[in-house]
Amino acid sequence: MNVRVLITDDHELVRAGLVHLFEGGLGIEVAAEAANGEELLLKLRTTQVDLLLLDMDMPGENGIDLISHIKRDYPGLQILILSMHNEVSVVSHAIQAGASGYICKNCSPKTLLEAIHKIMSSGRYLDALMAEKMAYASSSPAPENVESILTNRELEVFRLLVEGKSNDDISRQLYISDRTVSAHKTNLLHKLGLKNIVELVRYSFQHKLFT
Repeated sequence: MNVRVLITDDHELVRAGLVHLFEGGLGIEVAAEAANGEELLLKLRTTQVDLLLLDMDMPGENGIDLISHIKRDYPGLQILILSMHNEVSVVSHAIQAGASGYICKNCSPKTLLEAIHKIMSSGRYLDALMAEKMAYASSSPAPENVESILTNRELEVFRLLVEGKSNDDISRQLYISDRTVSAHKTNLLHKLGLKNIVELVRYSFQHKLFT
């Protein structure tokens, strides 16, 4: 029996590569594709799907919120996150939100296929190294400051957001595109376990950042 997969990634080349991989008669059938959260939700309403292969870093709804949204409306749907991030905090929040598994985009095709079949057979997949990191993190004290979590560029974007700057303002000030600003903002929320800018600002005041 084939596993019907819905691929969601805003990069067409990534989607095409996954489609090509699954065409090899490996018991996986691409039921549909989507380039963002809005397209994804539309496809879920019109397509029978067993597993959602999801990139969290896309335009539109925050990745963690999107996972929660999907699990609320489709509790039986398995979700495998395929992301460029491997931070323990990001993985942990994705799993808590309802993801069935999490793998990074630098994994091998063999690992991806193993993850899909493992989730469909047992409901969960997390590679041993990440599981060990998450177990260690849960028994360790939280980092004393965000500098241990965020990159220098993410810290810059964080500071400007707290100052009330818009995406356009930040784009001009840092000489980066609006899309890059949005990506940094999404990464900030993922890494700190926050849902929106209001929580981001509150977090900065609670931890006396940028003062």
